[in-house]
Amino acid sequence: MRFFRFDAEVRRMIERFGSRKVGVSRIVRSEGLFQAGCMHFDPGGVIGFHPAGVNQLFLVVSGSGWVRDETDRVPIRAGEAVFWEAGEGHESGTETGMTAIVIEGPGLNPDEWMPPLKDR
Repeated sequence: MRFFRFDAEVRRMIERFGSRKVGVSRIVRSEGLFQAGCMHFDPGGVIGFHPAGVNQLFLVVSGSGWVRDETDRVPIRAGEAVFWEAGEGHESGTETGMTAIVIEGPGLNPDEWMPPLKDR
């Protein structure tokens, strides 16, 4: 048995796209097929608007915040997820703090196994 860390203390801060107060702790990467990481947003943290490089699933595991595409901000909280397709512009942030697992990969499609959020 081996133990690993993915808490905020081992995160790499993200500065691209005008991002601030947010970093990622890498979890796994598979030869370019997919990768997963844990995003730690401090209060006031934002990942600036940018196009998704590949399909991306953003799963909020604690706290709350907002996400947006080309339009308005939409609230998101622990237990909820959002999916962006490759090339889709998006942004995410929080006023109070948020932690999210991000899974990225070209064949990713949560429609096959995740129930949709009924009010969105």
